[in-house]
Amino acid sequence: MSSHPADTHELSKQPLQGLKLASHAVLEKVQQRGRSKCAKCGGSRMFFCYTCCLLVDVNLQEIPTVKLPVKIDIIKHPNETDGKSTAVHAKILAPSDVTIYTYPCIPEFDQDKVVLVFPGPGAVTVQDMMQCLHERTFDPSGEPWLKRRKIDNTASATHTAEDPESGTTDETKGSESRAHPLQRVVFIDSTWNQTNKISTDERLQDLLQVELKTRKTCFWRSQKGKPDTYLATIEAIYYFLKDFHEQCLAQDYNGEYDNLLFFYSYLHSVVNKSMAGKKEADKRKEKL
Repeated sequence: MSSHPADTHELSKQPLQGLKLASHAVLEKVQQRGRSKCAKCGGSRMFFCYTCCLLVDVNLQEIPTVKLPVKIDIIKHPNETDGKSTAVHAKILAPSDVTIYTYPCIPEFDQDKVVLVFPGPGAVTVQDMMQCLHERTFDPSGEPWLKRRKIDNTASATHTAEDPESGTTDETKGSESRAHPLQRVVFIDSTWNQTNKISTDERLQDLLQVELKTRKTCFWRSQKGKPDTYLATIEAIYYFLKDFHEQCLAQDYNGEYDNLLFFYSYLHSVVNKSMAGKKEADKRKEKL
């Protein structure tokens, strides 16, 4: 999702502060050494190969691994420039939970257990998403899911005695009863001008559409003429999971998915430093 960095400079001054991130020391060392060849394709790369989704000149043990609460499927536009995409960040940092497909390849989805994160007139918020999913399926209790979740939360907070027959606690039972129906989340990886072909594909039409309406991008390639709520792929994945954790799992957020922004936050700081240096150089030229 791409354009001129100056357009988002003011927006992106301090947007990634307070994250609980692994040390960037390894990335700083690699940057000092310069580019290396990908062991698979031979391409000249920094940190990782965006074509092969492999680390380059970095050991797996040196970077964080993130475990996600749901599976992530990314549908990548065939004309999307690999080097400009942030989808590979998610695949490298959460390899067991993220799959990237190149359009027109789209897997079969169970429409009652999968959502598409993409803005649109029919999109719902993350907060309303679970209620909408439950309304699509038969609920034997007859209770709206959000109401039932609040009841379960209260029960699990006030009853923690162990069941002598099963050896489980009421708290454990409460967690089981709050099991959410969401299994997979689909994201489209493309420049915004190319998203229409994928978002209107009939294979995605029956999926509940979710929009992150209150988040703003700090991507240095944000596109001209598009609202700042149009996020880069890794931003969309991160913010969705954070909202899902707080609003759907009803848990306090303690940075569980912050490391999804491990590469993104580092590259963001590098770009901002470069832009600041260029600005200073331009000022000095004006004074001469």
